[in-house]
Amino acid sequence: MVFLAGVALLAATPAHAGRSCESRKPVPPQVIERGMKLAEQTSAALDAEHARSGAQVVALARAGQDLSKYGLRYSHMGWAYKTAEGPWRVAHKLNECGTAVGYLYRQGLGEFFLDDLWRYEAVYAVPTPEVQQRLLAVLQDKGRTKALQHQPYSMVSYAWGRKYQQSNQWALETLAMAMEPTTVRARDQAQAWLQFKGYEPTALKLGPLTRMGGRVGSANIAFDDHPGEKRFSDRIETVTVDSVLAWLQRTQLAAPAVVLVQKN
Repeated sequence: MVFLAGVALLAATPAHAGRSCESRKPVPPQVIERGMKLAEQTSAALDAEHARSGAQVVALARAGQDLSKYGLRYSHMGWAYKTAEGPWRVAHKLNECGTAVGYLYRQGLGEFFLDDLWRYEAVYAVPTPEVQQRLLAVLQDKGRTKALQHQPYSMVSYAWGRKYQQSNQWALETLAMAMEPTTVRARDQAQAWLQFKGYEPTALKLGPLTRMGGRVGSANIAFDDHPGEKRFSDRIETVTVDSVLAWLQRTQLAAPAVVLVQKN
């Protein structure tokens, strides 16, 4: 099917990247079916946006994990863009299963939603025409898309740190580079621009036992990049989909988010 066709890696990584380690097992048919249905529904909605407003780039996110205890609804985002051939593709960063590294992918919508999702729901936000134009120029250029990619990965990387970089952080920093291509060429410059523009990361309340358990049990979770005064007061500031969507709307860089719940 068209959604699964043309998966192009931005870096050479195993196909199971981005899913839980259990996904090395065969994917159940019902998971594939539900993921494909959500992909088709999302494709139809984005095509309608394209026909109505000419939209070519959107922020697209999924609910891969249950983050409700942190007051969050979505777990992972990327930049979806309409190709010259017609289908939408998603540029996003994925964590290699069981490791502390992440790589960039370009995938079709089917592959993006082909996961054991916590909730079969998508959300997207349409940036302003200027933001879309600048982002599209980056997304169509493999070198520029990878410019701020940083392999060392932590799911809770410090929003203003450079030791690690999680998926939503890459997407946000790449937006900063797209908006200021002459002055933003490194991660510290991207983060300075985001601070200037008023981006506010999510502050997770994580106690010492939670932090210790996460760090010992998972290679892709680390807290040593967070400032001591924040970490030891149980304040873990990281980039989340919910905070990015709220900031995009608050700064009028994008329209209000649109939620797509899978149809039965």
